[in-house]
Amino acid sequence: MREEIVHIERELMLIGRYKELAAAAAPPKERRLERGSSYILLSRLEAEGPMSIGQLAQAFSLDTSTVNRQTAVLLRDGLAERIPDPEGGMARKLRITEEGVRRVAGEREYRLDGLAAVLQDWTPRELAAFAEGLAHFNASIEH
Repeated sequence: MREEIVHIERELMLIGRYKELAAAAAPPKERRLERGSSYILLSRLEAEGPMSIGQLAQAFSLDTSTVNRQTAVLLRDGLAERIPDPEGGMARKLRITEEGVRRVAGEREYRLDGLAAVLQDWTPRELAAFAEGLAHFNASIEH
């Protein structure tokens, strides 16, 4: 089993290298989000609706101070806004803005185009197996 884990670690390292190469070939900054954490947080807000800092921290298993720093960037750049809790709770929540939705869509399109280019020769079966394996891996991380 250790040998397989070593192989997986190497492949994950190479995925990290792909991300570096893709970032170097990125389009102009106005289309891209400044930080990977911005994309992740905004995507969650887009999918789930308004969330508090505590809810975001719990969702990503992060310290609230870390999420607070990351969301400060979103607020500063007008990609998210603070709103009263729609359910009447005490904590204010963060909601993605129209500009945030636009920037997430641009970032997602850029990422999808890059992945499509890399995976263009894969069969539908290979793509499905890879997606399933990644989903299982990510579920293991969250537990």
